[in-house]
Amino acid sequence: MPNSPSSSAQAARQALADQLKEIRTEARLTAKELAAAAGWDRTKISHIEHGRRPPSALDIRTWCQVCGAEDQAEDLVASLHAAEGMWVEWRRMERGGLKQAQESVLPLFERTRVFRTYSSWLLPGLLQTEDYTRAVLRAVQQRRGLVDDVEAAVAVRMERQQILRRPGRTFAFLVEESVLRTGVGGPDVMLRQLDHLARVGSMPSVSFGIVPMRSDRVTRPVEDFWIHDAEEVSVELVSGYLTITHPREIAMYAQIFTALADAAVYGLRARRLIDAARRAVAAQR
Repeated sequence: MPNSPSSSAQAARQALADQLKEIRTEARLTAKELAAAAGWDRTKISHIEHGRRPPSALDIRTWCQVCGAEDQAEDLVASLHAAEGMWVEWRRMERGGLKQAQESVLPLFERTRVFRTYSSWLLPGLLQTEDYTRAVLRAVQQRRGLVDDVEAAVAVRMERQQILRRPGRTFAFLVEESVLRTGVGGPDVMLRQLDHLARVGSMPSVSFGIVPMRSDRVTRPVEDFWIHDAEEVSVELVSGYLTITHPREIAMYAQIFTALADAAVYGLRARRLIDAARRAVAAQR
């Protein structure tokens, strides 16, 4: 598993390593004895137990067999897969195409009731027009050399937006003011997107805030993230997609969301920023 920028993934790896070390200790085996019985180099044990090298599923099963703890093997393999799932490189997530990548998050969106999302790069997918989405996904497809299923992926994302109209859900969106002026698809696409943003931001289930560009702001922009209820955080980074489930880290993202929300403007003040962005974009035509 690649090194993750989040301590959640590292903590999960280390927890698994600690469990394996505990199994070896309870079996009264030295690292040298375990390595010899498994047919491994002795340094492999040290690397696994110190979290420097993730074990494979076969490594775990062999480890447990040698230590007489076969009954724990499958639970540990499940922990391994869970840790691996925390961090997914874009090339892995999108290797089946952009349509499949869009579909992969549908179950998460279906079960979430309270959405909190912050964006410093692009407008969140639930707020995008079809043309804006097409421009974003086309750029991704070309940059990463993916199979061209952009139209199918756009259709999936547009269908996902129906969740905004389903009862029993609330949405809090925060975007940096600079996102309103980020050129996606050209001036005409951006003008339609800004008009759409003003409409969707007035929906009863939606709270839409803009963090103004100010020289004296205290809370700095951070990476794009989604908080799904209080159970999971999804983070979009340059190199991959991070899933956070550790309560302490979820609380950290909730705290930064609150700070950004306090710095944001809403309603008429937000509309003024949208109108200013619209004038700036229109001037580029």
